[in-house]
Amino acid sequence: MSTIELRKLTKAFGSFVAVRDADLSVSAGEVVCLLGPSGCGKTTMLRMIAGLERATAGDVIIGGKRMNELPADQRNIAMVFQFYALYPALTVGQNIAMPLHYEKLSPADSSARVKRVADILHLTTVLDRLPGQISEGEKQRVAVARAIVRDPNCFLFDEPLSRLDVELRHTMRSQIKEVLQGLSKATVIVTHDQLEALTMADRIAIMRDGSIEQVSTPHGVFARPANVFVASFIGTPQMNLFEADLKASAGGTADVTFGGAPLRLQTDPAVGRLAPASKVTIGVRPRGLTPVSLAAPDTITTAAELIEPMGAETLIHVRGPNKSDLRVVVPREKRVAIGEALHLRCDPRQTHVFDAQGQAVRT
Repeated sequence: MSTIELRKLTKAFGSFVAVRDADLSVSAGEVVCLLGPSGCGKTTMLRMIAGLERATAGDVIIGGKRMNELPADQRNIAMVFQFYALYPALTVGQNIAMPLHYEKLSPADSSARVKRVADILHLTTVLDRLPGQISEGEKQRVAVARAIVRDPNCFLFDEPLSRLDVELRHTMRSQIKEVLQGLSKATVIVTHDQLEALTMADRIAIMRDGSIEQVSTPHGVFARPANVFVASFIGTPQMNLFEADLKASAGGTADVTFGGAPLRLQTDPAVGRLAPASKVTIGVRPRGLTPVSLAAPDTITTAAELIEPMGAETLIHVRGPNKSDLRVVVPREKRVAIGEALHLRCDPRQTHVFDAQGQAVRT
């Protein structure tokens, strides 16, 4: 059974707590990405799963078995590191076959496994070359092939694409995802690249300062962020977040003041539970702000300050109430001039309200 379960997992280095009370489960065949900024604890968590770091508290359970006391070489885990770590004097085929030596397979069985994995990752034509004779993308595929050539309990990937250029990343994302879909193994991928996580993961665990902030599907963390941090971290361009004072809310309509200006929003009915005069944070995706012709109680009056063409769309930076900087994405056909006044209406489907503690307010 290929599963991973973390229970209250904690890692402290002296007084510094790198991972705090982490709970996470990964099912067989599921890909979970640990996503977060540098220093959030995601690599430390991966190293505890692998057995390269000993947990200060909590449990690592793989395949239903507690692994805390077992060293890395007894956990039957395949890991792909950020750096390829290929043996330069061995051919590609020999690098891929290296883990099989410990299984004491016959040369025929070993060769058959290498050929099968090489076919999957399109490495057949370079099996006889040395690592110094192949491209960076091929080196990364060799590292992946070396991991999947055996039959481990689970797969761990530590920033597997960070050393590749943009085009190679796109190709490798697709290839790794295709390979993992054919395997019934629990897989954990560490990355700081949200596009990588959104495209490769079945679920994403977003981390900050050693804690898991939210675990959900890629759509879930984007459309229903649990708090202000997740809302600000997921999405390009970044979500607009502005502080406001709640005046009244009932029946899914909230009246707030933003930079001293009144604003009426269609919100989740749960906002009605907040007390009047509460401090809230309003979050609206850049594509959730629509320019309209006239000012109204439900619009924000702004002025265009910077225009960035993005191909099919245009990103407009505008100055709103209280000198707030907001981002608006419109179709490229929408012509806007610098200094032009824009009246922006918030799409209720892309409008979020967070309470004074930064937690999402929703039913």
